[in-house]
Amino acid sequence: MMRIPAPTPHTLHDRFIAALEQVQDKLLHLLANSPLLLVAVLIVLGAIWLGGVISRRMHVLDRISRSNPYMDGLLRNTVKVLVGLAGVLVALDLLNATSLVGAVLGSAGVVGLVLGFAFKDIAENYIAGVLLSLRQPFSPGDSVRIDSYEGKVIALNSRATFLMTAEGHHLQLPNSVVFKSVLLNYSRNPQRRFDFQINVGSRTSLHQAMDLGIATLISTGGVLAKPAPNALILNLTNDGVTLQFTGWIDQTHNDLSRTRSEAMRHLRRALRQAGISSPETVQRVQLMRSDGENPPLPENGHARDTSVDHALDQQLGHAQQQEGDRNLLDATTRAASSPSQFP
Repeated sequence: MMRIPAPTPHTLHDRFIAALEQVQDKLLHLLANSPLLLVAVLIVLGAIWLGGVISRRMHVLDRISRSNPYMDGLLRNTVKVLVGLAGVLVALDLLNATSLVGAVLGSAGVVGLVLGFAFKDIAENYIAGVLLSLRQPFSPGDSVRIDSYEGKVIALNSRATFLMTAEGHHLQLPNSVVFKSVLLNYSRNPQRRFDFQINVGSRTSLHQAMDLGIATLISTGGVLAKPAPNALILNLTNDGVTLQFTGWIDQTHNDLSRTRSEAMRHLRRALRQAGISSPETVQRVQLMRSDGENPPLPENGHARDTSVDHALDQQLGHAQQQEGDRNLLDATTRAASSPSQFP
C-alpha cells in the first residue's frame, strides 16, 4: 500500500502564500466593484421602502381590513416581502451573482423543508387560524360546543381559540383542533329548544297529562308560543308512562337552563293540583299511627327569574379586552361585545 508523504514546510509555505494572494485579489476586486456594491445596497433599501409604500396605499387591503384586520396585516406583510425579494434579486443580478441566487434558493428550500417538519404543528395551527378568521364560524361571546368542550368565545388568535367555560375557566384549544372538529354554535339562531321528561302513573289519562303540560309550558315566562310547545310519549310500561315535553325560548331575552327549570317546576305543580301522580315503582307497606295522611307541600306560585344569565359577562369582557388586537374575529362584532356593553 502506497504511503502519501507528509507535506514539507516548503509546500505549506507555498500554499499559504497562494491563499494570501487569492484573498488580496478578492479584496482588490471588491474595492474595484465597490460602486456597484453601493448601488446594490441602495436598490435593496429602496425596494424595502417601496414595498412599505405600496402596502400602505393599496385600497383593496383597506376594504379587507374593515372586515378582517388579521388578513389585512398578513397581505400587507406579504407585499413588503415580495417587493423586497425582487430588490434583492435585481441587486444580485447587478453584481453578476446569479449563480448565488440559485444556491440561496436551493438552500432556502432545504431549510424550509426542515423547518416545516420541525414546526408542523405550529404551521398547522397558523393556517387553521387564517381559515377560521376568513370563515368566521363564531363571534366573540357566542356559546359554542367544539368536540366535547363547551363555553363562550373569548377570542381567536393565530395559534389558538379561547373559550370561557360555565365555571369561569379559560379554555385554550389549538386552531387545528377547532378547524377539524364538529362545531355547534348555539348563538347563531336566537331561538333554541329545550326538553325534559316526566313520569306519570299508568292509570293517568295521557291526553289530560299532555294537554295540561302544553298549557303549563305556554303560561311559563320565557317560553315562546311559536314554535309551540309539544308533548310526546317516549315509553309505556305497566308501571308508568314517560312523557317528553319540549319548548322554545328566545336566547336574547331568556336563559335556556333557567327557563327549563321554571317550566319543570310549574308542570310538577300543575300535575299535583290535577291529581296526576308519579308511578309507584316499588310497593311498600308502612304502618304508622296518624289521624290522617300528610299532604304534599304545595308549590309556591311565585315566578322565578328566567332572564339571560349575565354571570360570566364581566369576566368574558375582561378576557376579550386582554386579547386586544390579537383577536382575529370580526372587528365590528368585537366592538358590539366590548366590556362597556356588559352590565
